[in-house]
Amino acid sequence: MSTVKATNFQNASSATANMVTDASGNVSFGGTAAMSSSFLRNRIINGDMRVDQRNAGTEVNPAVNGTYYPDRWKAATSAASKFKIGQNAGAVTPPTGFINYLGLTSLSAYTVGASEVFGVIQVIEGLNVADLGWGTASAATVTLSFWVRSSLTGTFGGSLRNDGGTRSYPFTYTISVANTWEQKTVTIAGDTSGTWLTTNGTGINLIFSIGSGSTLSTTSGAWAAGNYTSATGATSVVGTSGATFYVTGVQLEVGTVATPFERTLYNAQLAQCQRYFQLMDMGYVYGYAPSGNQITSNYTFPVAMRTTATIAVVTNPTFGSGTAVTSYQATSRITAFFMTSNAGPYATWTGGQFSAAAEL
Repeated sequence: MSTVKATNFQNASSATANMVTDASGNVSFGGTAAMSSSFLRNRIINGDMRVDQRNAGTEVNPAVNGTYYPDRWKAATSAASKFKIGQNAGAVTPPTGFINYLGLTSLSAYTVGASEVFGVIQVIEGLNVADLGWGTASAATVTLSFWVRSSLTGTFGGSLRNDGGTRSYPFTYTISVANTWEQKTVTIAGDTSGTWLTTNGTGINLIFSIGSGSTLSTTSGAWAAGNYTSATGATSVVGTSGATFYVTGVQLEVGTVATPFERTLYNAQLAQCQRYFQLMDMGYVYGYAPSGNQITSNYTFPVAMRTTATIAVVTNPTFGSGTAVTSYQATSRITAFFMTSNAGPYATWTGGQFSAAAEL
């Protein structure tokens, strides 16, 4: 390999240096440094597992199918009570540069059924991958990179799938040393076939499998017509009682090179997560409500949600002359709570918390 030693780089038509390097490795540009994609590089939200609105770092035992743990990461578990899950579960030291990871621990030595799957999934919104052009002749190549650690060694699997489960790309990676963080990279040629949504629906499903049955497994490293969650022969973490699987620093980007993990400010990362789920305090409400009537309290979401939100009361407020929050309505931007008065003419509530969900 040859080394080019230079301080200044200049276009033949430019009057000044376009790029200048210094002895410390810093590079300054006279213009704009254009990436192969003008979009933010990482299409994964919360890839470093920092945001955990629902559980605040508490391990959940057992994992529940379809339930989210660190934000944007949900469990896939075809059978109950097969693994536990949580942010920083297992209390291992994360890889350098990270403070959080997603941890899973097998609860039994389970033989995975042919049509069963266990693992963690991130569903990427179609609007965030629309520029990839998947399903067309100009489909872009992407690179998936991540840090992983397990008490087991061998070949592990996962996949990328479309919304309908009619197109899948099973991939493999090797964990060489037990209980040691290793960074992995998988480059995937874009799919020129199938239907890939570019709306606010499901664009891409990314799954890290910790156990997939034979019906959901096939040859790795190629696009397949069907719903596959892993590669044939991949290690089953749920097959060994007490086995662990940890992952962080997940990045999916355009191109054939895995670039350093894209860092974002915490508040920006939280806002990205709040498009899909958010918690809000109800605060203090006071209003006029003749006996038997209602008072209404409106809340504007700090971030517009992906679609009309599903509202749930997490913690009931303390009521004054009111009885209960009886109903609520929501859009993607605002929700209204209604409370019935049992005494009138005034009703109050204090405290309480609700959730708004618009997950994929």
